[in-house]
Amino acid sequence: MYITDLQPGMNRVIIDLEIVDKGPIREFNKFGKPGKVCEAKVKDKTGEYTLVLWNDECDAIKDGDKIMIINGYTKRYQGEPQLNIGQYGKYEILE
Repeated sequence: MYITDLQPGMNRVIIDLEIVDKGPIREFNKFGKPGKVCEAKVKDKTGEYTLVLWNDECDAIKDGDKIMIINGYTKRYQGEPQLNIGQYGKYEILE
């Protein structure tokens, strides 16, 4: 699958991407639990997209990393399409 194939509302997304620009990490509290979130611009040979990283993903994934997302999902947030790894997804950092 490639970025040009992504549409909001997709599930079970498997895609290889390169992290182009990881934005600042924001910390938050939700229902008394702390968390972290950041957005990263990612690319493949067909284009760019926004990947949302949560908690440990924010620290583990760096600019320049090539990653595979397995079982991710897409959605639209504030009018913009986003890719999420999600609770049931995972990622692998590729060599």
